[in-house]
Amino acid sequence: MPPILATLCWLLLWLLPGPAAAGLPPSVFSDGGYLLSKDGRLLLAHNHEQALVPASTWKIATGLMALEQLGPDFRFATELYRTNGALYIKGFGDPMLISEEVAAISAALAAAGISEINDIVLDDSFFQLEQANPAGSAASLRSYDAANGALVVNFNTAKIEVRADGTVHSAEPQTPTLPIMQQWAGKLPPGVHRINLSHTPAASLRYSGELFKYLFAARDIRVTGKLRHGRLPAGAELIYRHHSARTLAETVEAMLLYSNNFIANQLFLVAAAKGGDNPATWGKARVNLHDYLLELGLPPGSFRVDEGSGLSRDNRISPDALHLLLQHFRPYAELLPHWEGRLVKSGTLNGVYAYAGYFRGPEQLDPFVLILQQTANTRDRALEIMEGHWQNATGSAAPYPDHNQ
Repeated sequence: MPPILATLCWLLLWLLPGPAAAGLPPSVFSDGGYLLSKDGRLLLAHNHEQALVPASTWKIATGLMALEQLGPDFRFATELYRTNGALYIKGFGDPMLISEEVAAISAALAAAGISEINDIVLDDSFFQLEQANPAGSAASLRSYDAANGALVVNFNTAKIEVRADGTVHSAEPQTPTLPIMQQWAGKLPPGVHRINLSHTPAASLRYSGELFKYLFAARDIRVTGKLRHGRLPAGAELIYRHHSARTLAETVEAMLLYSNNFIANQLFLVAAAKGGDNPATWGKARVNLHDYLLELGLPPGSFRVDEGSGLSRDNRISPDALHLLLQHFRPYAELLPHWEGRLVKSGTLNGVYAYAGYFRGPEQLDPFVLILQQTANTRDRALEIMEGHWQNATGSAAPYPDHNQ
């Protein structure tokens, strides 16, 4: 169904009689909104036109946009150049540039016969962010507050162990213990912690540079110079282009499963730079997702874009619009987390408890949206009640516009 026709059907729906089934009881629902359909028939709806805070269910929008604009088989690249003895590493926003990938890059350079490097120069100019941290995040050691960037390793976080004697060590075998870990561990108590190492853009680049340097050393590649920030000069020789081991579809699946805010905003930014429209900025990314959702047929005013992860409370989407988005997401539905026979993405902020996804019907996947904006987190019970309505539904409910119909 063309987007404009879908929008007309969406608007005309509400001229029809509402569903006969009772809504969610007050014991589980006091504020928010929800929507449920089955086989293209509307079963339950409440406050369905109100744009609400979606929390991490917003990642469905970001994931769909990235999959459609970049392609599910897209792989992120990181490029390495040499000039005047220096090695330039240029990042393009790979959200999965983890220690294993850096080790693979190190192995490739060693196999190419490179044994000595002067300076390591880190080029993150593919992003030119108005601020490093996405809207809704805070300056903290918490991993979900990690900043974004074009050349970032390990999600800008490190898993460390603080031992009883106060010494700091990497808690992951694939990641060496780096000087920056010891500096930022601060006064953490003994134990294992995952901390954010991106308090400033300089700290983020330092972390990336140290990881490359130490993993180069593991391959007997000696670095005689310093780590520094810079832009790739004209005429530098490309010596290696590394492609991520993961496809974009696999990256989106990981983002949805772990509800990773960093990955979501990397995708949000990189999609905005498609077709050579770089550098990426937060402003470009907001416009790109906003325009994409309009192209899908989501009505103006039914959503608002602030960032890509759902961390910001200034993101908004109505249950109607999120239900329509789920219809478009059906080709990628299996990327959603699987939970007790359902495909579902959760979302949680203080006072916001959401689920969005699909119940599995015999012929198709039936979308549901549940956004609670209340003190009590009763979303599990609310979803069970919605699923009961779905299981017991007959064909008497009001028609609902569905792209599969």
